[in-house]
Amino acid sequence: MIKIGLTGSIGMGKSTTTLRFAKRGVPGYDADAAVHRLYAGRAAPLIESAFPGTTVDGVVDRTRLSGEVLDKPEAMRRLEAIVHPLVREDEIAFLDRARDQRRRAVVLDIPLLFETGGHTRVDVCVVVSASADIQRARVLARPGMTEDRFAAILSRQMSDAEKRRRAHFVIDTGGRFDAADRAVDAILRALSPLP
Repeated sequence: MIKIGLTGSIGMGKSTTTLRFAKRGVPGYDADAAVHRLYAGRAAPLIESAFPGTTVDGVVDRTRLSGEVLDKPEAMRRLEAIVHPLVREDEIAFLDRARDQRRRAVVLDIPLLFETGGHTRVDVCVVVSASADIQRARVLARPGMTEDRFAAILSRQMSDAEKRRRAHFVIDTGGRFDAADRAVDAILRALSPLP
């Protein structure tokens, strides 16, 4: 089974691109969605213990948690030490199901693929990218997003240029949808000879 690592900076179109692969029969694992599930389940009591007052009715309040960890490297490391192992367990379960279903390929949508060493667990790395202006417009259109929060998130992520340099494939998501679709098709054709 080919493991495709999909990454890109915030606002670059990872989720939309994962859906493009899914429409072609390649299931995707969304690490961000896993975090959301964990924040409403297994991770909530662990996070509340480490960061008191960050949950409401047993669910992590992301705004409160952000206030505790953004721009605070030690606090962020504590949070990641709780969340990353749980996400990894969830990812392994996804991969096991895909193997049981005899999938030829899967996509692992991992925002911090390179930053966390996740690129060592995949066969190929695909980076989604768009211009800085498009990225900024997409991110600042999100509810609750501010310039400061955007800057704090970007500061934790490898630059877009470095991600593109490390990628096996780059998909430009800043243009027409059909161009991104053609890029996904080209990647799948390039990978089709692999086992």
